[in-house]
Amino acid sequence: MNAASSIQTFEQRIQQIKAELAALGEMRPGSLSKQYNVCGKPNCRCKDPRNPQRHGPYYQLSWVHRGKSTTQFIRPPLLPQVRAQIATYNKFRKLTDAWVNLALRLAQAKLLTARQSLSK
Repeated sequence: MNAASSIQTFEQRIQQIKAELAALGEMRPGSLSKQYNVCGKPNCRCKDPRNPQRHGPYYQLSWVHRGKSTTQFIRPPLLPQVRAQIATYNKFRKLTDAWVNLALRLAQAKLLTARQSLSK
């Protein structure tokens, strides 16, 4: 593949990535965890010596933004929406990483083409 065709290929793929990014919906960073808790009541089912049954599940969303770690409990009816937002954010990250990678390769190809045209 020569430099001119690789430049065109990189530019086309970058345009595809931009279109995919523009079509993304709601997103949020983070990860979901399922938690079960033990309370402080002495006669509760979670303290049963033979068959303890913890309270839960409780779903906790954790994320870091601008260096600040945050957690938030998510109610079960909202789980599908939050999972979709996290999946969209992960797709966003993959697309932007691919864009940066292609931009670096495009810059290298353009430098190579410029170098070749100067040496002629």
